[in-house]
Amino acid sequence: MASLRETIHIDAPPETVWATVREPLGLLDWFEGIDGGEMSGSARIVRMGDISVTEEIVTVDDDLRRFQYSITEMPIPIEFHLSTIDVLPDGDGTLLIYSADVKPDSLGPILAPTLSGASAALKKHLED
Repeated sequence: MASLRETIHIDAPPETVWATVREPLGLLDWFEGIDGGEMSGSARIVRMGDISVTEEIVTVDDDLRRFQYSITEMPIPIEFHLSTIDVLPDGDGTLLIYSADVKPDSLGPILAPTLSGASAALKKHLED
């Protein structure tokens, strides 16, 4: 299983960052490349051009400020996926930790740019 982790400091209070992260469809406002999305029960379906990815929302924990989702359907075969976004106080701002475990291992290099791109896009969205 491939394990990925991206950390980034965001110059915004944890409460502000968490309010953005905790909303399953909030990424439509800040994640570049996502053209649309909708919820179907606890599943988030996001569209990027003609590609669709289904993600099961696993955890939205307001006390821990933890958001977790699992990719259940995507164009590339996937055996297992779990992403976790943790929002932690960091001085006057926030430490965002975005991690993922994925199987097969070959998906690690494919998904790694998504974690870094999403983290950077969220930082830009909240700091602008």
